[in-house]
Amino acid sequence: MEALDAIDRLILAELQRDGRLTNQDLADRVGLSPSPCLRRVRRLEEAGTISGYRAVVSPKAVDLEITAFVRLRLASHEGATVDAVEQRLRAIPSIVEAHLLAGDWDYLVRIVTPTFEAYERLLREHLRAIPSLSSIDTTFAFGVTKPLSPLPVDGASAPRGS
Repeated sequence: MEALDAIDRLILAELQRDGRLTNQDLADRVGLSPSPCLRRVRRLEEAGTISGYRAVVSPKAVDLEITAFVRLRLASHEGATVDAVEQRLRAIPSIVEAHLLAGDWDYLVRIVTPTFEAYERLLREHLRAIPSLSSIDTTFAFGVTKPLSPLPVDGASAPRGS
């Protein structure tokens, strides 16, 4: 895809704030008529810049009271081992994010469960059952100081050096 221009970035910023905007409302906010706005949105979708739309659900509203950040270390970094671990991580519904890391740990996963007992059961039955893991380290979150936020697509949101 060609480089994003200022209007593309405005479209992305607005859709991140409210993915349910009508095309007319979006066009009004970014200063376009509806037809060119819709063409741009479709181009951004086709290029994979917009990878999807979804509702952000409150974990507490669906009784997922516990958030755990879990660091995982592999015993082996062979390709087949890494593929198998990643496949197992993707198959566990309570793992809502998994990141490959550089440094002392290999993965950071975010897990949500209704109770500490449910987390312990997941740890025993799923994570410890992955034979290629050599270490598991858990940190529980007590609160959220900044919820999942839109990406700073306009470039102006990045902090500047002093």
